[in-house]
Amino acid sequence: MAVDEDVAGARLDKWLAGKLPDISRSRLKILIEDGAVSVGGATERDPAYRVKARENVKIYLPAVVDATPEAQEMGLDVVYEDADLIVINKPVGMVVHPAPGNYDQTLVNGLLAHCGSSLAGIGGVRRPGIVHRIDKDTSGLLVTAKTDAAHAGLSAQFAAHTIDRTYDAIVWGAPSPPADQIEGPVGRSRHNRKKMAIVKKGGKDAETGYRTITNFGELATHIRCKLKTGRTHQIRVHMASIAHPLIGDATYGSNRRRSMKGVPPELAALLRSFARQALHAATLGFVHPITGKTLRFQSEPPEDFMNLLESLTEYGAEMDALADENDDYDY
Repeated sequence: MAVDEDVAGARLDKWLAGKLPDISRSRLKILIEDGAVSVGGATERDPAYRVKARENVKIYLPAVVDATPEAQEMGLDVVYEDADLIVINKPVGMVVHPAPGNYDQTLVNGLLAHCGSSLAGIGGVRRPGIVHRIDKDTSGLLVTAKTDAAHAGLSAQFAAHTIDRTYDAIVWGAPSPPADQIEGPVGRSRHNRKKMAIVKKGGKDAETGYRTITNFGELATHIRCKLKTGRTHQIRVHMASIAHPLIGDATYGSNRRRSMKGVPPELAALLRSFARQALHAATLGFVHPITGKTLRFQSEPPEDFMNLLESLTEYGAEMDALADENDDYDY
């Protein structure tokens, strides 16, 4: 490839990124530093090298290698897929990425099997490009890149906080006000390194908006949360910080400590036994990093969430009927 006069003086990595839009600039920088690029017949390892007019630049693109995780057929719930990305409706209990204690049966293992050769390679490795994660016991929508260019484009949108994400949650009590913005930097707890917390130092800025969908008296509330940022356990930490932790969240708010006075035994048992945080990634919207088209997806909560919501709705209706009866008395 010859350098045109009108771009003389540009950084080598930036110039190559313009010539090779399917490869991220960060990947090109690594290739340059690894000696895969020559300028004028000599290897150039400085990504900041300023190209000169009519210089001949060659790049060696190594073959994409297979990822280390094993491909495993898992029957993924695919909401959308094209050559550049895939949107998955993740079930409760599935870990997104292999980690100590969860080396297989993760979303990555399933994506490797599902996508196969359609994975063009992220950073030179034939693997899905994970740009965001949701907790093992949180269900819902998640987008993954299949190419370097899509990975770079999606990552930029997440970094700029332009991704549209809303979550359905069921929390203890009745948040007041019924709609609000919670702000507070989230980082590792000083008291328990396995937990996150709102911290004074060392955390990352975090902002969660919530609004009430349905209130079930003082017992519980169905809310919808909108994320401006996406920190680890953000919704769980922020809702617990205002004394309204998610039902089922053993890390940030135990079910067993909650008073069930006046609650029907069956509902009380369901609330106490709900074994995961009542949280579902319900909507996901973003600009397609290659086509520029705006995409938006919706997902209904899974059966356990809906069963809990139905039981709470019946309880709320009974409480409303009882209140109406009491209003009929002539004192």
